[in-house]
Amino acid sequence: MTGTTKPLKPWQRVLRVILIIIICIALAFVAFLGFLTATEYRPAERESLKVNGSSSAEISEGDQITAMTWNIGYGALGDNADFFMDGGSSVKTADKDRLNENMKGITDEIQSVDPDVGFFQEVDQNSTRSNYIDESKMLNKAFDGYDTTFATNFKVAWIPYPLPMIGKVNSGIQTFSRYGIADATRIQLPCPFSWPVRLGNLKRCLSVNRVKLEDSDKELVLVNLHLEAYDNGEGKKKQTEMLRNILQKETAKGNYVIAAGDFNQIFSSVENPYPVLDGMWKAGAIDTSDFNDSLQFYMDNGTPSCRSLDKALDTAKSRSPEDFQYYIIDGFIVSSNITVNSLQTQDLGFRNSDHNPVVIKLTLNEQ
Repeated sequence: MTGTTKPLKPWQRVLRVILIIIICIALAFVAFLGFLTATEYRPAERESLKVNGSSSAEISEGDQITAMTWNIGYGALGDNADFFMDGGSSVKTADKDRLNENMKGITDEIQSVDPDVGFFQEVDQNSTRSNYIDESKMLNKAFDGYDTTFATNFKVAWIPYPLPMIGKVNSGIQTFSRYGIADATRIQLPCPFSWPVRLGNLKRCLSVNRVKLEDSDKELVLVNLHLEAYDNGEGKKKQTEMLRNILQKETAKGNYVIAAGDFNQIFSSVENPYPVLDGMWKAGAIDTSDFNDSLQFYMDNGTPSCRSLDKALDTAKSRSPEDFQYYIIDGFIVSSNITVNSLQTQDLGFRNSDHNPVVIKLTLNEQ
């Protein structure tokens, strides 16, 4: 006797199709997580950085230096941009033409200031969000003849959220020096995120660049940084503690130290004229009293160094601090054997980046 299969009812056929689709989606998701895990960027605690360039310029005790720090917003966060992680709605914030326009504005400003040392953050080399343009090469042209290093801090094969997707990211922090860089090291900072969240997040670091001083056993130590932004505060705290320990070890040797970048925090010694508006991201605070007196802290509170990306600035009804959120989170930490002659945040109206550059003029005191 041969059995027969009872035909499925229409609702059963629909249910089966739905279950098959769900299973396929689940398998695809698991496979993609496996792919991201297998390709995850896993830098060592310390890695040597390649120094590009052949600068023969030297620096001595008593010399003056102009330094600039600037988070360039991967060339895509001009005054037209809002961004979903800041409360906006956009993911892709600049087409190729606008990105090139932003990068030209950035490189024009660099050449106008003509700094001896440059610290830059959010520099893309081959990323979907910046139209796969190598911004590092564009900065190299603005700093023709300088030594430079690039430390990767954001490398993901493909970020699948939101819609449209962020896509491939290859980004980092880049340091320039008019004076020859003898040695450079990438130092991994603590990552506050666990698997699987960390797969699509930055692996933040310090870029420590060493310049030999003429007729001296001391070094000029240039530290480029971009500390945590979207954590619960513990990441910023641990990263700041690590930064403090490294800087204080260098000052204990008698070295000249300049650390600069986007701290995503304000120094406690700086009065903040930009209170946090309702619902806005709140920057952290670095308690400068936790550091010893071998270090000095500089942020210019006369001009904001960063603006919120919850909405575009060029169409905002008001740019007043009462209506639009600004921050002071970019600055410098310098050793006490350096005299600071001036400090100024360049007010560029956030035309080409969501950060303004900060420029400092320094003198290396003779010891």
